[in-house]
Order: sequence, then structure tokens, then C-alpha cells
Amino acid sequence: MQDQTPKPTAALILATGQVFYGQGCGAEGEAVGEVCFNTAMTGYQEILTDPSYAQQIICFTFPHVGNTGTNTEDEEASTSRAETAAVGAIFKAPITPPSNWRNENPLGPWMQARNIVGISGVDTRALTSYIRDHGMPNGVIVHQKDGQFDVDALTEKARSWNGLVGADLAIDVAATEAFDWNESSWVWPKGYENKKGMKKVVVIDYGVKRNILRNLVAQGMAVHVVPAKTSAKDILALKPDGVVLSNGPGDPAATGVYSIPVIQDLIKADMPILGICLGHQMLALALGAKTVKMEQGHHGANHPVMDHTTNKVEIVSMNHGFAVDRDSLPESCEETHVSLFDGSNCGIRLKGKPVFSVQHHPEASPGPQDSFYLFERFAEAL
Repeated sequence: MQDQTPKPTAALILATGQVFYGQGCGAEGEAVGEVCFNTAMTGYQEILTDPSYAQQIICFTFPHVGNTGTNTEDEEASTSRAETAAVGAIFKAPITPPSNWRNENPLGPWMQARNIVGISGVDTRALTSYIRDHGMPNGVIVHQKDGQFDVDALTEKARSWNGLVGADLAIDVAATEAFDWNESSWVWPKGYENKKGMKKVVVIDYGVKRNILRNLVAQGMAVHVVPAKTSAKDILALKPDGVVLSNGPGDPAATGVYSIPVIQDLIKADMPILGICLGHQMLALALGAKTVKMEQGHHGANHPVMDHTTNKVEIVSMNHGFAVDRDSLPESCEETHVSLFDGSNCGIRLKGKPVFSVQHHPEASPGPQDSFYLFERFAEAL
């Protein structure tokens, strides 16, 4: 009987020497990055366009991906510089044909246009278990229709890649020029609506997601986004009522080389500050704490977090591979949120000042809306 197994047209090669074969999808070619897994069951387009995933290859643990297609409204990168955040995607099953009234383009062609290399037919459960036990490896994902792979050369490429430690990736995805943002939250059946806010908020863009900006507008704020290297002097000259330190990719210590002095000057100016994800980590660094690289990171939309200020548990969306070292937090700082998965720090606030931050993504997209209250809390701080 003839073997009906299709010839592999894609492969995932880890720096550890492991090779996973499958069927290619999306863009042809190869991409090197850090391999992580995401446990969300929805929102693959939002995940793939989140700038925080720059130079990462995402293993989707949910087996069926593609059923809602893609559309222009569900993009999360706020600028064209971050048009492609994740460099690769790993699926269990072939991409599902779209069946949704909002679909504009099937996932496969959309990935091809975004230069995202994909592979399906991978045992994603085995790969996820490996990452859970051994940490996030460097890897190369390759899609070639002829199925010819130089495994030795690709393994060496994965091994020689520098990785994310010490990498300032925010500068690669952040806006190069300032801009205003007026789009608010999605409302049925109109979609996104523009609103004018009263309180002026400056968002320092390290790779900000659109839904963060939308939630700020929904709370009545006039949002002005500035590039990552904008000085405290220029920010204060805008006379904002508050400042948001956005999410973003890479090593916070590397981005902190130019961001920490700015944040420290804003704190001295008694400016209300909200930090999110990378912004949370850099606020902690500015206060004198340290950050550490995580083994497997937190990537998904089902993470339980305890808010010590309310004693409530919320289910949140997360995407980070670095964390704040709670043992390094100074006396001036109070821990407000903790992960119930591994006990890692997920939130801080500066005692006596309207300065606070969280490790998770309160804007979700994708994910539950349990943490929307943090935008309300920031609005009250203004």
C-alpha cells in the first residue's frame, strides 16, 4: 500500500537539535526567533500583530486556527513599522477556511502578505510540553515547497542567534513620529468610533497595542503617542495630565538604557503614570528593582492573577518573557498583583504617588475584560 503521508514542505529546527516537520503555510522562506507557546483559544490575528511578539515564533496550543479569517479592524500594531510582529506561527491542524461575516482575507494569504512563515501538522502538545520543561529555545522555521532542508545549517543558525536577552527591540517597532489617537472601543453594530477626550495623556510607544489606546479614549482621555526615545522635557512640555508606558518586545534592561532616566524624571515631576507589560518592567527598573528572563514566559488569555488591593482574582491576558524580581523591589514600592500560576510579580505601585503598573495586558485583545478597571483606576488618578 502506497504511503499517503504528504511530503513535508516546512520544518521547525530548534537550537537543541530537535526537528519538527510539517506542511508549510503563509510566507515561503525562513525566520529565526525564540519559540514560545500561546494558550489563547481566540484572537490569533491580534496575537500575530502584537508588537510584543517581535522576533518570536508562536506555537498555538489551540488546534484549529483560521475559522474567523482576518480583517483590518483586528490589527493590534499601531504603526506600519510593527506590521509583522511575530516572525513565525506553528499550528497543529491545517489552517481552517474562514467562516465569519467580518472576514476580509483568509489567514494563509494574510500571513504570506505579512511575511509570516507558518507550519502545520506539528505535534504542538509535545512542543508545548518541551518548552514548559526546558524553557523557550531559539529556533528556525522554514517553508520550502520543494521540501529540501539543510538541517545542519539551520540548526547552526538557530544556535548562533543572539536571542532576546540584551536586545532592545522596542526601537524597531515603535513609532518614529508622534501622532494623536481618537479611536475608542468597538460598539455593536457600528464598530470603532472616534471620540474627543478631555484629559491629555501621553503614551510612550515601546510597541503599543491599539486596544490600549482605545481603552484610554473610552475613559475620556485625549491620547497623544510619542516615540520611545522622547525626552522627559519634551513630554512635560506637552503638559499632559498623565503618562502611559506601553507594552513592547525585547529585554527591558536594554530598552531601559534610554527609557529609565525619562521615567525617573517623570516621577520627580509628580506625573501620574500607568505602566503595562514592558512599561511595568521599566517602571520597576526606574525605581531600582531588577528584571529576570523567564524560562517559559507567560503567553495566553487564561492566566489567573490576584489583585491584592481588592483581594479579587481576575483572569487576564499575558505576553511576556521577562519578569520583575520581587525580591529586588525597593521599600518605596508595593506589590499589588501576583500570578497564581507561578507566584511571579504582576503589579506594583509607588507609595504616596499615583504611579502604578501591571505585568499583564488589561486591554486584552484577545482575552477576558476582567482588568479593564485598571484604565478606570488610571482615569481616577488623573
